[in-house]
Amino acid sequence: MNSQEVNDLAQKIWDYHHINDHLEKVQIIFVMCSHDLRVADYAVKLFLDGLAPLIVFSGGIAHKGDLVETPWFLPEAEVFAQRAVELGVPKEKIIIENKAQNCGENVKFTEKILEEKNINFDSVIAVQKPYMERRTYATIKLYWTNKKLVVTSPAISFVDYPNSQISKNDVINIMVGDLQRIEEYPKKSFQIFQEIPKDVWQAYEKLVSLGYTQHLMK
Repeated sequence: MNSQEVNDLAQKIWDYHHINDHLEKVQIIFVMCSHDLRVADYAVKLFLDGLAPLIVFSGGIAHKGDLVETPWFLPEAEVFAQRAVELGVPKEKIIIENKAQNCGENVKFTEKILEEKNINFDSVIAVQKPYMERRTYATIKLYWTNKKLVVTSPAISFVDYPNSQISKNDVINIMVGDLQRIEEYPKKSFQIFQEIPKDVWQAYEKLVSLGYTQHLMK
């Protein structure tokens, strides 16, 4: 199989991972942090555009030993928050959750902090990496069932997403692994069920057969 055929399979999965929600004003911008500061930059833009009065950064010292490691030894949320301040977000408008190690903990630990601060909210924009929109939606909806949820990510194409921190090969491996998790995690009560179209699953199976297995569950 040539590289264009691989790209076509990966593009199909990339497109499925997108929710394509319409942005609207909410009460909180909820940023699930990672290695990718482009997510922080995008979340700051949403805040400065007036889409919410508060911005929450959630993420601990996570992803060590993962396929793509976080390139610093501070909690991801603290690095993202520092970037936000540099870009013009007032410190008093930022809430930091710096312990979470996975998507479920992002939600649960953030909820606990907001409760402790007596911050009630009914609507949220969740900001993630482009290929993790659907998994983010499926996780948050398990916990925040009745809240208005908008999921979004930086508008970067599959072709343009790889950079010095993450290769195209790594992106494909992660997307394949995340699709497997979308299939398997509802059985473990980690996410709500999401239907996977037949052609998307066929693309997954072909990529697995080609060796894109580095991010699959053991």
